[in-house]
Amino acid sequence: MDLFNNVFYEIATILVIATIMGGVALRLRQPLIMAFIAVGVLVGPAGLGLVVSNQQVELLASLGIALLLFVVGLKLDPQEIQEVGLVAITTGLGQIFLTGLIGYILASLFGFNVIESFYIGIALTFSSTIIIVKLLSDKKEIDALHGRIAVGVLIIQDIVVILVMIALSIFNGETDNIFLDLWLLFFKGSGFLIIIGLLTKYVLGFLLHQLAYSTELLLIFAIAWAISLASLGDVLGFSQEVGAFIAGVSIASTSYRTIIGARLVSLRDFLLLFFFINLGIHIDIANLGSEIIPAVVLSIFVLVGKPLMVIILMLLMGYRKYTCILASTSLCQISEFSLILVAFGVSNGQISEDSIGLITLVALITMGISTYVIIYSHSLYKWLSPKIAWLERYIHSSHKTLEDLAVDDIPPVDIIVLGLGRYGGSLIEYLSDEEVKVLGIDFNPEVVKFWRKKGVLAFYGDAEDPELIASLPKREVQWIISTLPQKYIGLTLLHTLKDEHFSGKIALTSHSELETISLNQAGADLVLLPFQDAAKQASVSLVETLKN
Repeated sequence: MDLFNNVFYEIATILVIATIMGGVALRLRQPLIMAFIAVGVLVGPAGLGLVVSNQQVELLASLGIALLLFVVGLKLDPQEIQEVGLVAITTGLGQIFLTGLIGYILASLFGFNVIESFYIGIALTFSSTIIIVKLLSDKKEIDALHGRIAVGVLIIQDIVVILVMIALSIFNGETDNIFLDLWLLFFKGSGFLIIIGLLTKYVLGFLLHQLAYSTELLLIFAIAWAISLASLGDVLGFSQEVGAFIAGVSIASTSYRTIIGARLVSLRDFLLLFFFINLGIHIDIANLGSEIIPAVVLSIFVLVGKPLMVIILMLLMGYRKYTCILASTSLCQISEFSLILVAFGVSNGQISEDSIGLITLVALITMGISTYVIIYSHSLYKWLSPKIAWLERYIHSSHKTLEDLAVDDIPPVDIIVLGLGRYGGSLIEYLSDEEVKVLGIDFNPEVVKFWRKKGVLAFYGDAEDPELIASLPKREVQWIISTLPQKYIGLTLLHTLKDEHFSGKIALTSHSELETISLNQAGADLVLLPFQDAAKQASVSLVETLKN
């Protein structure tokens, strides 16, 4: 029996090789995406020639892309999109425009035509959700300020890539009247969205509620809904990816998005394995030699130029170099969506396979290097910080920080509050009513501006920034309070203040009993529990300590 004429045995062989290669990648702390592309090259015509059932592999790859876009859509609840924040929207859109423009120019200089240069330029703008979220989660920095900004930028990028694919779907090289096609696409798209909107409002929620009695049936329906709308999107001329994305968005506003998304992640990752393998299978190794120089130049641009753009954009918005550097270094690679986008262009006959080979090389280079950049981002910050200090000083910002003033220029205060959100804002308001002299610090420039208008002494500052603690006016301060619930921020603040021999007391915030015990053992004078202690009650206790 010929082993490789049986598709089942063929898939089994691919999975075994992918497992081995994936294990090697993990040992080298490299993204699995790189290993899977290498598997595709190894089992494809350029390697061992093990893959005969190309159609089956391509089918699994298409299902993987559809589920990826469906899960992305699930996460884009309109309410959450509004909460992404001005910095993510401005930085995301600004970086996409600048990276796309410079990428287009560079691709043109290397001899690519207008359409190919456009695809390459756009492909360079996106960053890898899989790599960034995984590594930041491993470092427990996904909820840190720079982590939230990076994830916000990724959401903006996801939305843009869908819009780009919708726009490109009408330029398939088979039209004589673009304007007519645009109008047809507009009417078909409007009708499609109206029907899906009505189903979402009047049918989908009820149907999901009925199916929720069986988790297995709920999951099967979600997959059927995703693949069906992907197919319908393809029929209407929007592409399967766009249809799957809309399917996800339609469920995103329901209460079942979380359980469906959680259950689909493993299946999505399994099927995406075949997308990257299929990509590797179609790479022509013989032609990659001519793409090495363009790939190296574009990779340097992505690794250096792209983060620099993010740093400048964030500095212009009033953020400081610590947050800017850590957020920007997370984004210094191209995305799995970059590969999907150029594969989309090749399948539509809009660009040649040379483009996909180039972008694949850039992906391998930038993903490999950016993994270590993210892992060692704090060490990189210490090295970069003095080198871009001039840039921070040069960019004029209306958001004053403590470093902008000499400590002696700040009036004496009794209490410093780090974090002016809902709990911290209530706390500082009650303390001010008691005529306690308070200094507020927050990482959001808009929040700082709001409290300044209310007459509160407030400055921009990131509690994670090691330079912040040194700049605090601590000479007469009796309490330093952090309302930020992250345990590592509290411990860092506590240890730093003790190293500086701070003579006052330190209050930290916790959201769990285990964290409360840990913070107390570390030496916190008071641990605030926002869900149990009213801010007013906490402020009364603090005022009493000042009077004693």
